[in-house]
Amino acid sequence: MTEAAIMSIADAADMIVNGYAFTRDPKGFRVLNLNQTDKAAVITEAGEVLETSMDDIELQIALDYYTANRQFLEEEDA
Repeated sequence: MTEAAIMSIADAADMIVNGYAFTRDPKGFRVLNLNQTDKAAVITEAGEVLETSMDDIELQIALDYYTANRQFLEEEDA
């Protein structure tokens, strides 16, 4: 993925925490590791994993970031 594409994703993200970009999606949220762009996930608003290319440890880290910061993703703040 090109640097311009990564910057575009980062600019469109609703929240970025420690290099993970969280972007609202009809299914919930798309999560992309901006440092390793082949690592991504789709999660519901409840934090359930629908799709992922992350390993279990990285996925848990991303979910922990989501859980700790999800109040910043609520509709009123978006």
